[in-house]
Amino acid sequence: MASMIVLSATAVPDHLRGALTRWLLEVTPELYIGTVSARVRDELWNSVAACTGNGMAVLAYPANNEQGFTLRTAGTRRREPLDFDGLTLITFNRTSQEMANPT
Repeated sequence: MASMIVLSATAVPDHLRGALTRWLLEVTPELYIGTVSARVRDELWNSVAACTGNGMAVLAYPANNEQGFTLRTAGTRRREPLDFDGLTLITFNRTSQEMANPT
């Protein structure tokens, strides 16, 4: 069964952006939305995760849980999803510069 997905891919190679536009609509730069099957979603995500490099990517898609969606992330990022009793919360990682110069 097809479902809507939202994918944000920041600072990724141009060939990956082109591949994503074959399946999804790029509504704003680096933000993709579309309706695809679970198999296509997983294959797209495998491609994104393999090519992210120094960029970052976040995928949100429907799931049968309290929030109604699941998140996947790849690449270097400051925000990390955290499972808290079945709810996905976002935690911020401190950068090495912030840790060297605490305020």
